[in-house]
Amino acid sequence: MFRSVKQNFEGMLYIFPSFLLFAIFVFYPMVRTGYLSVHMTDFQGNPTNFIGLEHFRYLLEDVNFQQSVKATLLFVLYTVPPTIIIALSLALLANEKVKGIQLFRTLFSSTLGMSVAASSVIWMFMYNPAIGVINRIIAALGGEERQWLLNPDTALIAAAVATVWMNIGFAFLILLGGLQNIDSSLYENAKIAGVSYMYQLRRITIPLLSPTLFFVTTVSLIHAFQTFGQIDILTKGGPMNATTVIVYSIYREAFINYNFGFASAQAVVLFFIVLLVTIVQFAVVERKVHYQ
Repeated sequence: MFRSVKQNFEGMLYIFPSFLLFAIFVFYPMVRTGYLSVHMTDFQGNPTNFIGLEHFRYLLEDVNFQQSVKATLLFVLYTVPPTIIIALSLALLANEKVKGIQLFRTLFSSTLGMSVAASSVIWMFMYNPAIGVINRIIAALGGEERQWLLNPDTALIAAAVATVWMNIGFAFLILLGGLQNIDSSLYENAKIAGVSYMYQLRRITIPLLSPTLFFVTTVSLIHAFQTFGQIDILTKGGPMNATTVIVYSIYREAFINYNFGFASAQAVVLFFIVLLVTIVQFAVVERKVHYQ
């Protein structure tokens, strides 16, 4: 018994540094956010008086918050499926055993090495209505030039396109690793049997890659709900709040309007939205995952 207690104590010592970091940077901020969400705060973020669920009641009636929820859901829809589809297509190409494929693997994953700020600045210049390369190409093809980031109808889509480009590198590397872990003898037997490439893709590749696809999809969904950097650099939430996602709304209320209690209430709502989406992912999508 003494030996068991000693082993448990040693194990706790090993995990204590990680637990301490989580307590400081994860658990305490979560508890503090929940505490502030039911209080009025001053300009320094200190709680002044308890108001209960008034912030949450106001959120249900706030048109701006409803717009931010809509923008967030549309942003997730515009970014996650295209990212997964494009990354999977590139991973399938890069998994082919042809000469010089290492160069393409490097190119496809290159966006992973770029920061959100640097990538956003590049896309901001590309979307520039006067000197941007996108409008130059459209004009050369005889199309109509647009102010991509200044038009409420195109701003969110433009930010989503930039985000897809930023996220492809990570999804590509993870999916490529999953493809390379599939037993090559399965494909050899399929070729001997004379089955087509599409049949191999549907019956071998996708089922065996499903755990990796599930992981990438879940991480991409959570990351999309937490998007902030590219929105802040490209559009500042505009025009006409068309790109004000929930995280940017939280930032604006807390650090521009200094309404920390209301911002905390929005953060709590976002937490439960992400939690609900994750639970649905595990309850519904994971049933179709084929673990080897």
